[in-house]
Order: sequence, then structure tokens, then C-alpha cells
Amino acid sequence: MASIPIRAPFDGPRRKLVLAFDIGTTFSGISYSVLDPGRVPEIKGITKFPAQDHISGASKIPTIIYYDRNGDVRAVGAEAMRDGIQDQAEDEQWVKAEWFKLHLRSRLGPGAGREITAKIPPLPLNKTVIEILADFMVYLLSCASKYITETHANGVDLWTSVKDQIDFVLSHPNGWEGTQQSQMRSAAILARLIPDTSAGNARLSFVTEGEASLHFAIQNGLPSGALNRGEGIVIVDAGGGTIDISSYSKNMTSTAAKVSFEEIATSQCHFQGSVFVNENARSFLQSYLADSPYVDDIDHITRCFDKTTKPRFRDAKEPQYIKFGSIRDNDASVNIRSGQLKLQGADVALFFQPPISCIAKAVQDQRQTAHKNIHHVILVGGFAASDYLLVQLTEALRPAGLSIVRPESHVNKAVSDGAISFYLDHFVRTRVSKFAYGTFCDDWYRPEENDHRARVATLYTDFAGTKRIPDRFDIILPKNTQISEQKEFRNSFSEYFDESHRFSDIYKSEVWCYRGLVTQPKWKDVDRSKYLPSFAYLMAYNYTKLCTVDVKLSGVPLTQLRKADGSGTYHVMTFDIILIFGLTELKAQVAWQDKTVSITSSAKIVYDPDIYY
Repeated sequence: MASIPIRAPFDGPRRKLVLAFDIGTTFSGISYSVLDPGRVPEIKGITKFPAQDHISGASKIPTIIYYDRNGDVRAVGAEAMRDGIQDQAEDEQWVKAEWFKLHLRSRLGPGAGREITAKIPPLPLNKTVIEILADFMVYLLSCASKYITETHANGVDLWTSVKDQIDFVLSHPNGWEGTQQSQMRSAAILARLIPDTSAGNARLSFVTEGEASLHFAIQNGLPSGALNRGEGIVIVDAGGGTIDISSYSKNMTSTAAKVSFEEIATSQCHFQGSVFVNENARSFLQSYLADSPYVDDIDHITRCFDKTTKPRFRDAKEPQYIKFGSIRDNDASVNIRSGQLKLQGADVALFFQPPISCIAKAVQDQRQTAHKNIHHVILVGGFAASDYLLVQLTEALRPAGLSIVRPESHVNKAVSDGAISFYLDHFVRTRVSKFAYGTFCDDWYRPEENDHRARVATLYTDFAGTKRIPDRFDIILPKNTQISEQKEFRNSFSEYFDESHRFSDIYKSEVWCYRGLVTQPKWKDVDRSKYLPSFAYLMAYNYTKLCTVDVKLSGVPLTQLRKADGSGTYHVMTFDIILIFGLTELKAQVAWQDKTVSITSSAKIVYDPDIYY
């Protein structure tokens, strides 16, 4: 194993605090770094939470919130697991919110199927996922404040000096896009982590769980071949809800003082995390205990399986036991004796098989589509602590010549620690586009082309007398393309209007992505989706709107021209919209030429709500 050189001292003018929130499906963690001018920043974790002694482990808390009948928060995290809390919740009619992170997912992305939807607990009535996320963020911030003020020398003064200017890093699954980032930003604003201003929004950044895990792996040692020869690596972040798959290689032209990595394949996200092993166990138990008096205890038995049997499972040839009751609990017909349910190891192995098969296939897909050869697989995340998962993946991938590494450090802190490293070190400078991105435009009519003649019914003539066909997909960024963070994608636009069309100071340009399998998508009415849910009647194709770019046109010069039919004049504005896809969050600008001067201005990106959810 090899390590990256120590990072440089912080060169900022004043002390800063960076907090990374890893809000997981089942468990959440916080990492942080105090940045003092002239000192090398260190990554630290919050290792003590309220009521922490009531759950195992010290680095994470359950992602759970209890609300009372008025919608007020009553218990969060480890506090929601303390002794007697369930009885109090039942007596006072509290409602539990768990797995709420998964409600952010898109109906068009990973986990869109009805089977996954049915397994996700519903949100409490009158609560949105943004409101619940905000409540949880408020709690995490209070935990960070308490820990830092109590464990650091002069902790109260330290917190007071930074609390109004904290930089936050929020991690999210690989499969989430701008809409989900926008919702998380709204939650952060609602939680008052940041104000809704330009300066406030600049203090919040996002990173995918895959990229955060890469940074964690770099800090905790990579295979020497990955560092010294640039051999490709697949990062498998096996979490509670999702399995995030990402591939990278070291940029061998980078220097020792400024090491950089590049993404080499389109990242993946699958809803096959450890909670779905529990759901597989639950389904088995519902059938197995159907005729037993203990069928009503399945929820309790599944929780016991999750806490003890699942993490200890190693050998499919050995019988497995779920201890859930007392010596008075017996049912020989279903192998329950003295409060223990005996299961065949082969049956338990089947609970793990879907995620194992999913990961193995995803890794092979990465190898086939990667821009460089892949030699190593690095397994991190809470689910990675399963020895059975590690052994089975090793056996499945060894024939392909892949070595599998599980870092010795706390793999369940990979995302939050890695998110801080992302902020400090920023190793990834090149990323890969997941889809083909573009806009719909009106193409010049060319009668010699078959697809134009087939759409002659939509033909129209513009002010300049040019015949056009609408709804052609103009690709700005092809799928599976490596792009640097500095790469700009320009698209030229011309806005036409005359006296009968009111001029608007805001031009709205829609950015679309193509999610289908056609190599060169061209027309909006081609490639109808066969897998979208029936209620998605508003979007019957594999083209989905990513966002709208709002451009202020007040400074763009007007050109007056005469209409081709001689009926008067019209005005035209010509400008470029610049999109920067290579960052962890999409950025946009507008540019135009005013005589001999090039002018560039910022543009606003607006994400529509996920109407299919």
C-alpha cells in the first residue's frame, strides 16, 4: 500500500471550520477540520453523540427522527434508540421517520421501481422530505457544536469564532443529480446552516459518495500499482441503502506536490445496500414462519438478525442462529428453541446474493467501459464490514484478475472523512458524463434527409425566411465523455421577436439529458421508453429535462433586421450559454459580444421538482 504526501498548510487569512455531513439511509456521521492559517489541516470525526452509550460504535448515529402529534421533533439519532423510547412513542403517538433520505430519489433514476418504493417507509403525514432533512441537519449541527466545544482547548471560543461562517460539504449517492442537490440545498437553508444568499450558497458544496470514498482511500493507502503506475481502481461504497460504484486512475502527468486523479468510467448507483439484505430476510421469514405463532414477531426477529446474525455471518455451510426471545420461546416445527431461530447457512447466503451479484456485475461493467485498464477494487462503507461480502466478492472477481482491498481504517467513516478530504485536497480533476446532455433546437430543413421529410408536417418558416423542423436534440456533451473541471461547453442562441411578441428580460434555456441506449440520439419523438411508470405520461421518452438556465438579457445588444416577407422588421439577440459539467455541481454562465468587448455574466440554474415522484 502507498500513501499520498502530507497536505500543505492552510494559507487562508483567518481560521475556518469545515463540516461534512454524511446523512445515510440507516446511519449518519460527521467529520470536520479546523483550518488555522499556517497549520496543516487534519481530518477529525465526531465520536461522541447524545445517548451514544446506548448503541454500538461511536462514529455514527441512527438516521431516525421521532415526531410528536404536533409535528415537533422529540428524539433523534441514538436518543431515538434508548431504552423505553418505543413504549413512550406508542403511548404519546409519536411517528418515526427513517430511511427518509431515499425519498429524494428520482422516479427516473436508480431505485425507480415499484418494488423498491414498496420497501421504503412512508414519510410522516404533513412532513416533506426537505423538512425532515432540515430537522436532521439541525441536530447534526448541534452535535458538532457540543463535541467541538467540549473536546477542544478553548472550544467555546473556537466555536464562537467560526459558527457564522462554517463551510459545509454534503455527500450524496452517485445516482443523484441536480434536482436532489437542489433539494438538499433547500434543506440546508431551512435548517439555517447557510443563508439563502450568494455568499451563503458558496459555503455549501456537494460530493458524490463514490468520489468522497476515493479521497478516503487515498488518505488510507492505495495499492502501489494505482499510485506508481496509474492502474485503474473501482471504488465500491457499500452503504445502508445504496451501492455506489466509481472508477478512477491517477493522472501520471501530475506532480508529487499536486497529485490528481481522473474518473475513467460512468459512475453507477444501485439500491442494493445492507438494508435490502434485511428485507430479503424479512421476506423469507414471512414465508417460513407463516404457520407459526411467531409470525407476528417478524419485525423484531429481523431487527435481531440485523444486529447480530448478519454482521457475524461468514460461512454458508454452517447453521445460523437469530436470538430474539427467552428460553420459553419454542417451536420445533420452525427450529425455534430457547428463543433462538435456527436457519440454514445456505438460506442466509441467499439474502446476500442480490447485492453480491449486483456489485460483481457493476465492476465488470466498469472494466468494459473504462477509459483505462482497471486492476483493483476498493471496498468501503458500512456494509463493507461484512466478511462474507468481502470473501464472496473476492471469489467472484479473482478470475478477472482483480485484487480486492478493504482499508483497515473505519470503513463506515469513508464518506464523511472523504468529504473533508475532497474539500481540502480536491484530488479529482476530471469526471465522466453519465448521460448525453443537450438542448432541443429547430433544425434547418433539408429535404434530402429522410428524417426531415418524415417530419414535414411540423415545418415552419422563421422571420428570416428559413424553413425549420423543431425538436432536434443538439448534443452539448456526449455520454461517457471525460471532462476536466475547467472545460466549458458553449451553445449559441439567437432570440427573435417582433412587435407582436413581448420581449422578456429573462431567457429560459432548457438543458435535457438522454437516458436511453441510442448512441447518437437525434429527435425528441424517437426512442420511447419501455420502462417508465405508466403515470409518467408527461414524458413518454428517454429524454428528461435536467434543468432550466435563466439568463438575464438586459445587457445583450439588439440587432434590427427586415422580415423576409417584407411585412416589417424584427429584432434578434445573439449570445452563448456556457455550461460547466466537470464540477460536482453544474454551473452556468452567459456570454455575448458588445462591439469589440466580450462580456460574461453568471446565469441561474433552476431545477424542476421531480414530478414523477
